[in-house]
Amino acid sequence: MNLSVVLFCLLNVVMSGNKLTSVDFEIFGNVQGVCFRMYTEDHGRSLGLSGWVKNTRQGTVIGQIQGPQEKVNEMKNWLKNVGSPSSRIDRAVFSNERDLSNMEIHGFSTRY
Repeated sequence: MNLSVVLFCLLNVVMSGNKLTSVDFEIFGNVQGVCFRMYTEDHGRSLGLSGWVKNTRQGTVIGQIQGPQEKVNEMKNWLKNVGSPSSRIDRAVFSNERDLSNMEIHGFSTRY
């Protein structure tokens, strides 16, 4: 393999690791009154993500997360399988996943 091919492959690996993405989520189960929003905000910040989280009148939690693809995937896994210590997650729905050229949200917040 020549040097230009090796450099091209390395550049692709580096660039894909910096790919930014955005995804909306809705979490179903016992997710209200169990500090789910606070834990979501804390975990998102610990991963260096931006976004927001909010309770709905239907008893679910909705939100959006943005950041590097790898970190967004970690957060999706956390939302689907972990949540707050007292929560019970029945189902996590992710939608509107898209690539970003720049972050649209800065910081992580709870919306009311």
